[in-house]
Amino acid sequence: MIESLKDRLFNLYRDHSLPRWLVLLVDMAAVYFSFLIAYMLRYNFEMYTFDISTSFNQALLVLSVYFFFMLIFKSYSGMIRHTTIRDTYKILFTNFSSLIVLFVVTLLCRKYEWSQLFNVPLSIIFIHFGAVTVCLFFFRVFVKMFYEFASSSSHDRKNVLIYGSGDLGMLVKRVIEGDHNGQLRLRGFIDDDKKLQGKKVDGFPVFSRNILTKEFIKEEDIKVFIFAIKDLSTSGLKEVVQTVINLGLEILETPSFDQWLNGNLQIKQLKKVQFEDLLGRDPITLDLERISEGLRGKTIMVTGAAGSIGSEIVRQLTKFNYKQLILVDQAETPCFYLDNELKSKFPGCNYEMIIGDVTNRPRMDYIFRKHRPEVVFHAAAYKHVPMMEANPHEAFRVNVGGTKNIAELALKYHVAKFVMISSDKAVNPTNVMGATKKICELLAQAVSVNSSSDTKFVTTRFGNVLGSNGSVIPLFKKQIAEGGPVTITDPEITRFFMTIPEACQLVLEAGFMGNGGHIYVFDMGEPIKILDIATNLILLSGLQPYKDIKIKFVGLRPGEKLFEELFNGDEPRVQTYNSKISIAQVAEADDDFLLTKIEQILGSLYKLSEEQLIAEMKEIVPGYTSRFEFTEQSRVS
Repeated sequence: MIESLKDRLFNLYRDHSLPRWLVLLVDMAAVYFSFLIAYMLRYNFEMYTFDISTSFNQALLVLSVYFFFMLIFKSYSGMIRHTTIRDTYKILFTNFSSLIVLFVVTLLCRKYEWSQLFNVPLSIIFIHFGAVTVCLFFFRVFVKMFYEFASSSSHDRKNVLIYGSGDLGMLVKRVIEGDHNGQLRLRGFIDDDKKLQGKKVDGFPVFSRNILTKEFIKEEDIKVFIFAIKDLSTSGLKEVVQTVINLGLEILETPSFDQWLNGNLQIKQLKKVQFEDLLGRDPITLDLERISEGLRGKTIMVTGAAGSIGSEIVRQLTKFNYKQLILVDQAETPCFYLDNELKSKFPGCNYEMIIGDVTNRPRMDYIFRKHRPEVVFHAAAYKHVPMMEANPHEAFRVNVGGTKNIAELALKYHVAKFVMISSDKAVNPTNVMGATKKICELLAQAVSVNSSSDTKFVTTRFGNVLGSNGSVIPLFKKQIAEGGPVTITDPEITRFFMTIPEACQLVLEAGFMGNGGHIYVFDMGEPIKILDIATNLILLSGLQPYKDIKIKFVGLRPGEKLFEELFNGDEPRVQTYNSKISIAQVAEADDDFLLTKIEQILGSLYKLSEEQLIAEMKEIVPGYTSRFEFTEQSRVS
């Protein structure tokens, strides 16, 4: 019976709230009638002892004063069911200001003998002040008590812990309580401040991190954990997230202030924690002055500008004082989306979006001749290992042929800086994509050494980036959304990972280090098991691995390695001034042979079989182990 009443009341609260105009009318009625009651109290309810018509007129005068200050302080504007100390202050300011004005008006009336209307007995003014204050408070408390009674219903809601009991935590609390759908129910806060632990904040207990145990979570039936703290270190965030993930909780975080709708946080904006938060990386410190100096007043070209890396490089470049961005990509639809993003998010960005294929030499020559770029970031490339393994001719044409075109045009048009994006798969390559990237590295080195031009060639090498097109993260998320299974090649496979912004920030930093001719390798942290990524993504989705979502191992694909490397065994590592960037000292190569060989392969590319093409690439990259060798080895074994 009681639970049924609670559910009905809760549904009423969920679907309806008192409109502001109605709250204002209730407050005005309280002011008017409490004044009349104060009048009668003053005269002991002996109505014949005072002029009733005067009391009604003075009640209207008092109402007008209170109404004025209600509009000024907006004491009626808060949601009644969530009345806070701030709302209490508004009522006090309104009533006290009205008291002062009425007190002064009465004194002036007596001094200058104004109309009897303004001569309100001081005792009635003070009695009324106390009575109306109590009435307004009682009205709000009454509504709040009924809401608390209704919200204690056992209908389906998720119990919540908020990490952080400061201002942001209090704001999230109010958002949860103000949610019309009543999806969440607060159970308490977690805070690292020992002075708060064991106490209550706004009626809810504050715990330490030590309560994050399976026993506590089960006992309190906690389902959701919300981050409402912004001064937590990256390592601390990683530690807490990993702890909560292992408890099987849904994890949400509060967005930054600039993402709130119209400056107000809403329940739907509490978003799920991303896998990137588990990397626990410290923020990257850049030499902004060096980068700014290298870009100031320059025309900058980005090839592959609409891709995952290229588009983020463009976003990073918008922060600097360049002359113009020349954005080149052959993919029409991604270019369309990037164009719209730049127009909406970076309205002051001076750029030109150009559709063009880096392997089309006349088209690229026209672009260089017309725009005369001074800095080139070459990110255009095919990158997906299985696709390139099945299409080696296209991998060589685009990755090597495209790089050759852009590098040679950079020399022809006296580009000051040429920055090429490479991959960790270029180290001891076992697939076509990695082999072509290694050839591109050698090509950039050869062009740099053999040219008398002032163009400085820089190569940047890093591993997988989280969230890039076709990477495991979006794939796993899609598989989880579809109910599984999540497919992994091997339980022991590992990869290096960093976020796209991290990678692109380091590309800019490396691009303006030294005098060129170097391969800069980024600190990717420790390699991560792909199985761990899949497991954590399932847990972050509020599901259980193997129970709710199956994990299926499908075996290594052609050309795929169990682990990647950032340095070759014959590449000594030299540290730069930035701890995140090292130089790989590559052994000298026969540059004439390399350039001649690349020219020959490109000239007869489609006359070669796959086996012949791969054999030609092995002549350039002796450490390249192709899938044909793996097949032959498996036959022998």
